[in-house]
Amino acid sequence: MTTAPTPENVLTDHHDGDHHDGDHHDVHPIRKTAMWVFLGSECVFFGAMIATFFLYRTEFGDGPTAEEIFNIPFTSASSFVLLMSSLTMVLAHNAFDHKDLRKARVWLAATALLGATFLSGQIFEFVEFVHEGLTVHSSPFGSAFYMLTSFHGAHVLIGVILLATMFVLSLSGRLYADRGLNIELVGLYWHFVDIVWIVIFTIVYLLQV
Repeated sequence: MTTAPTPENVLTDHHDGDHHDGDHHDVHPIRKTAMWVFLGSECVFFGAMIATFFLYRTEFGDGPTAEEIFNIPFTSASSFVLLMSSLTMVLAHNAFDHKDLRKARVWLAATALLGATFLSGQIFEFVEFVHEGLTVHSSPFGSAFYMLTSFHGAHVLIGVILLATMFVLSLSGRLYADRGLNIELVGLYWHFVDIVWIVIFTIVYLLQV
């Protein structure tokens, strides 16, 4: 009796009929190269914003100084949450490589949840800063700070949306390694976002207090 394929083994069934090179989990070189080119262009944008922040990091105007409003323990905890999401992303990729969609789904959801938790912490922090008098218009420092951290936050939000999309795709067995939205490309993006935050946290928070 033949067993009908289920969403948990669609990954194997789909690739067995489509490829003959023996490696079903390599992303096409052109697509991976395109992702690296995109991330390289993002480095230029972040580099420009970090340079701008350096120019205005001491221009507090009439607003509060960084030392007066930054809560390093809170931001450190948020940063730890985001860094832990890189680990869950690796675990999701590893589970996918081993054709274990159940575990991959769990780790994808965990990564998205950790990313959303980081965003919630950032929003809370922004609200507190505004109450303390730091706004986009209060000083050049405020403008540079919000521009840089919000730009990064937007990237985290995009990553959370991509992760949630992959989770939904995995429910119907449409999460493939060689086409469409896949874990390897999104994983590259997510690790990039985490690395950028390490740089931002060090420069914007730790060096300011």
